[in-house]
Amino acid sequence: MKISQTYGLTVLKEAKLVNTSMDLLIPPELKKQLENKMARANIAHVVTIGDLQRAINNQNLNANIRNSKTAPYNMTWTSYHRLSDIYGYMNYLAVTYPSLVSLIDIGMSYEKRPLHVLRISNSSSPGTKPAIWIDGGIHAREWIAPAVASYFIQQLVEVPANAKLLTNVDWYIMPVMNPDGYEYSFVTDRLWRKTRSLTSSSNCRGVDPNRNFGYEWGGLGTSTDPCSEIYKGTKAFSEPETNATSNFILGKANHIKLYLTLHSYGQYALIPWGYNVSYPPDYNDMFALANKTVSKFVKYQFSVGNSADLLYAAAGGSDDWAKSVGIKYSYTFELADTGKYGFILPASQILPVSQDFFPALDVFATEVAICCGDATKTTSKLTSTKPTTLKSTSVKSTTAKPSATSKQSSTKPTTLKLSTSTKKLTTTSRKPIG
Repeated sequence: MKISQTYGLTVLKEAKLVNTSMDLLIPPELKKQLENKMARANIAHVVTIGDLQRAINNQNLNANIRNSKTAPYNMTWTSYHRLSDIYGYMNYLAVTYPSLVSLIDIGMSYEKRPLHVLRISNSSSPGTKPAIWIDGGIHAREWIAPAVASYFIQQLVEVPANAKLLTNVDWYIMPVMNPDGYEYSFVTDRLWRKTRSLTSSSNCRGVDPNRNFGYEWGGLGTSTDPCSEIYKGTKAFSEPETNATSNFILGKANHIKLYLTLHSYGQYALIPWGYNVSYPPDYNDMFALANKTVSKFVKYQFSVGNSADLLYAAAGGSDDWAKSVGIKYSYTFELADTGKYGFILPASQILPVSQDFFPALDVFATEVAICCGDATKTTSKLTSTKPTTLKSTSVKSTTAKPSATSKQSSTKPTTLKLSTSTKKLTTTSRKPIG
């Protein structure tokens, strides 16, 4: 059944393999028809969000809840925050902890918003220690990513017990790489994904930043249609956001030894290459570290494997590019959840997700210090794609997957999860989840 073609549905999460599920956004007028069609085809399904707009409204009610009146910044990790709050907090830390924190402007977005990176280091000589880069907010609608990235910042800077994480490693954290899209997702379209750039060839706005990086740009999993959610742009690094980020990282390429980009959703630890099902020569090292990292998670189960093998091929991704310029460890982590809420993850989940992940940063820091302690050692670009025999795996968690709700609405869009345990679905395209 060619669902996306026949019904024109929005695919929130694609199903690549049998015995996995896909997430669809269903218009209310098609819900009954589609359910009947699936019943005749023996395809199991469950309604996860009966009224998507209501879920969005409820989530937005809690956005930007202010901190206490006496707090010097307007940030909490019990609500989602606008860009001004995130940037205000970064500025506060740079002013309050000048020997530890540096606020770096690396460029401007299409709509002239600053692109902020926070450097966290206890070293008086920048560049003498290896560094870890973390970014979030490449895709606008994935609010959990900037929230988790900003939590990492807070823990590294304001919690003395975490000072050990600064002993051998510096940190560069960019909570929001796509500030224009992020703001647009708050004020206009909660499910907006792309940047907000406009080209002369189309009235459709935006480029998918995670198809715009300059390694294997324009390959599988990209689109030449400016109206597509996976539009690759007019050229590699056409977007000021991806261009500025790549230029900054390139300037630190001998310093940055691990690249981590946070996305949602699905609970995956993804390893290059993503442009096709092939592997860097040191894939085994990357796999082992990712597996060790997710084994530290207590509440959430993550699957670990090659991006294209585990999900789908997607060229022009930031993790592929980072790996190609010689950063040994490069990962995409798709955060919670697995589909009950998807992109509309409640703010009540920010702390559980962040707190479960943060201890695993010690695994990254320890490995980077061991493998790459000489930050001045020159890195080399990787071009080999010789596969290895290491398979994708999944690390078990102690928390069961939450059950889905069956509450329905007759007037609002519904999200529907389809099980492929009885029949594999055929779709005309693989729209991304992160």
